[in-house]
Amino acid sequence: MIEIPSDLHPDLVPLAFLLGNWAGAGVSDFPGAEKCNFGQEVTFSHDGRDFLEYVSHSWVLDAEGNQVKPLESESGYWRIDKDRKVEIVMVRDQGVVEVWYGELAKQKPQIDVVTDAVARTAASGPYSGGKRLYGYVHSDLMWVGEKATPDVELRPYMSAHLKKVVTPGEVAEMARGLGDLPDDGIAFFK
Repeated sequence: MIEIPSDLHPDLVPLAFLLGNWAGAGVSDFPGAEKCNFGQEVTFSHDGRDFLEYVSHSWVLDAEGNQVKPLESESGYWRIDKDRKVEIVMVRDQGVVEVWYGELAKQKPQIDVVTDAVARTAASGPYSGGKRLYGYVHSDLMWVGEKATPDVELRPYMSAHLKKVVTPGEVAEMARGLGDLPDDGIAFFK
């Protein structure tokens, strides 16, 4: 279920499906880098202004699903206008700053974005641009990223399937909203 916080900036209502903490796993595969499974935690939050704050951390997983080492971290700000055009400013730990533009699909919670501008530090690896698709599917957040370098044409390199993380505070809030429940628990289902 998508909830719209009362203090969410009105412009951001179409992006409310992104809000919250998400965690899951995916696959990373790009020429010149080791193919791996990865874990990821993503947070979309807001403070009442006209943007969502985005933070993502991912790490390499071993065959048993244990964290091996950090993979990638990024953070940024997402905005949307009245015509459903999305803009993102993102900074990655590899020394890359990106400006992304795209749009929210009509009639479904899906966002397609492409890089418009890329700035890199001298220490960053080769990178010339990318595309991403984010979708809210059966209450899960799924995404796929494509990237290009001067030597590799645009191609998929990462994708993940994330589930909403419910914190103990959120569970307590949901419980308060349930009201009085029967003592035996079974009568509730009758």
